[in-house]
Amino acid sequence: MKEYTVSQVNGYIKNLISSDYLLRNIVIRGEISNCKYHSMGHIYFTLKDESSSMPCVMFKGSIGSGLKFRLEDGQAVLISGSVNVYERDGRYQLYASKILLADDGKGKLAEEYEKLKIKLYEEGLFDFEIKKPIPKHPKAVGIVTAKTGAAIQDIMNIARRRNPYVQLYLYPAKVQGEGAAETIVRGIETLDKMGLDTIIIGRGGGSIEDLWAFNEEIVARAIFAAKTPIISGTGHEIDNTIADYVADLRAPTPSAAAELAIDNVIDTLNRVKTLRTSIDREMSSKVRDAGFRLEKLKNALERLSPESILRDRQLALAQSVDKLHRLMEDKLTRIKQRLEVDITRLHGLSPTAKLVNGFGYISDSEDKPVTSVRSVKEGDSLTVRVHDGTINTKVMGTNG
Repeated sequence: MKEYTVSQVNGYIKNLISSDYLLRNIVIRGEISNCKYHSMGHIYFTLKDESSSMPCVMFKGSIGSGLKFRLEDGQAVLISGSVNVYERDGRYQLYASKILLADDGKGKLAEEYEKLKIKLYEEGLFDFEIKKPIPKHPKAVGIVTAKTGAAIQDIMNIARRRNPYVQLYLYPAKVQGEGAAETIVRGIETLDKMGLDTIIIGRGGGSIEDLWAFNEEIVARAIFAAKTPIISGTGHEIDNTIADYVADLRAPTPSAAAELAIDNVIDTLNRVKTLRTSIDREMSSKVRDAGFRLEKLKNALERLSPESILRDRQLALAQSVDKLHRLMEDKLTRIKQRLEVDITRLHGLSPTAKLVNGFGYISDSEDKPVTSVRSVKEGDSLTVRVHDGTINTKVMGTNG
């Protein structure tokens, strides 16, 4: 037997379907489900009826001319397009070129949703006046959701990050499919009897069918009858269920419900720690400044005290005495220097000061100075004074 690759088989099936005239231009009636707008501008959704469904896509290029309203889950529509195979995945899908609302555009589930919403609104189940306040600092929080879904993991992670001291109680409920609404009701009633602070109900996102358990009337009435405040966090931010309207507080997602139910103790503790550090730092600064001011006042007080003034005046007096002594010493020194100069000058004028180096002072018997040889004669007595004494002598003769 000849062997074929997967690509060859997918290509063959694609050619078969592409060549079918009916599938190249077909109009199909159905209900929109699991509608998603892609970031690239394309729309991916499922078209279904009571027993079957098929994947569909409407590319960005076809939306401008082929779609005049926003496509949403639950709408009954007529779609024109072609059925073909997406060869890479080996699955067929409807490529929509034009979408019109069928009848009034409401599917069966959407009609049921609107009817129940109006009914419960008129009964007052949505009234804000009767909604219970959510405790700000819970110690115990109940959770009604699937035990293996992403919702419980997100809630646990957020609780651990925000307040690891809060006690969580999980009632593992079926959140999709047959019997889901009944298990959600049992979860609410069970946790409500435990005296918890808050109850969270919810699940992750999905189509209107996936979230339908939270649109059931029995769930709405169980929420309304509960004494414990209930936060509903079902689906994504754009999803709204009947449970959201009846609950005491609506959250766009299960994660957001956890953040609304559980106070952020860790951030509060960190803020307290930061404030304590700031206060300690401020107090230390104030104590230091007060110490500086106290030291300054102490120094000022010491300067103004009688003892300090007396000490300063004693110091000033001592400095004045020292200055007077220095002035007196300086003046005495100058007087001594002038006296020495005068003595030297006087000594220089004294006759005896010159009686050195063989010089002498000659006087006659009457002690008159001998100034000429003609004033003496032979035999006269003379006195010769030298620097260290006198010499008595007689004139032996004269020359002159």
